[in-house]
Amino acid sequence: SITKSRPLNRCMPKMPATAKKKNDVTIMRMPMTEWFTEASRCQPVPEAQSCAATEQVLQLVQNLTCHDTVLFLLSGGGSALLEKPLVSLAELQDITQQLLNSGAAIREINTIRKRLSSVKGGRLALACAPAHVFTVVLSDIPGDPLDMIASGPAYPDSSTCAQAVRIAQKYHLQLAATVWDLLRQETPKTLANVETHVPGNVQHLAEAAAAACARLGYRSRILTTTLDWEAQAAGRYLAALAREQYAHQQNQAFICGGETVVKVTGTGSGGRNQEIALSAAAGIAGLR
Repeated sequence: SITKSRPLNRCMPKMPATAKKKNDVTIMRMPMTEWFTEASRCQPVPEAQSCAATEQVLQLVQNLTCHDTVLFLLSGGGSALLEKPLVSLAELQDITQQLLNSGAAIREINTIRKRLSSVKGGRLALACAPAHVFTVVLSDIPGDPLDMIASGPAYPDSSTCAQAVRIAQKYHLQLAATVWDLLRQETPKTLANVETHVPGNVQHLAEAAAAACARLGYRSRILTTTLDWEAQAAGRYLAALAREQYAHQQNQAFICGGETVVKVTGTGSGGRNQEIALSAAAGIAGLR
């Protein structure tokens, strides 16, 4: 979600006659669609609609000045939702699917994504310059690496070309010569116009889940917030834990956060959460 301050003031809806003022703060009820344009798209593979929505974003931040401020609300999933590729969309979709099927970690995937996009790896912030970019991030990656969340469109990139090339070689990606050239082009390493805040992350989510379970009468334990195993192995671990604790006959909730991966060897469909659930289900079969 991107809003720039100066044009927003011009396009704000007129205040209804029923609006009230309290201590100089205007209070009114109005549908959010009156203020914002919604562009809901699929992820983790970008689609044509994602590119079209990104074009609208880039038009919105054209011709800004140092007196403007861009409010940028960012969360996980943005890598596919915000995209203007430097290769054809079909080629980017193929590379993304190769990475997802390979079992690559999210930091590895996003290191490649940054170099194939004109808005990732800090390049969106460059497009907004000289305006100030105030970014609010909900982090879905353990450790909150700001340049990796949604591939860091408004944050300096800490990864390097050499790392990107090594990742492509490690997973034996099938890439055209033009893509190899892009992987060797460096991304912005400094950005003077950005300010970033993280009000929520995986740790906060796990703590909230634990508190909710406790209110329901469960004895809750946060096992980890940095789980990065293959999904199938994570499912087997959770099943083993459930079998071990089964004899105690207590209401217990075991909470894990992190970023698991899936290595696809056939033509199956589904994601890592489904694979964890199915793997765990096989391990707890027969328990009552």
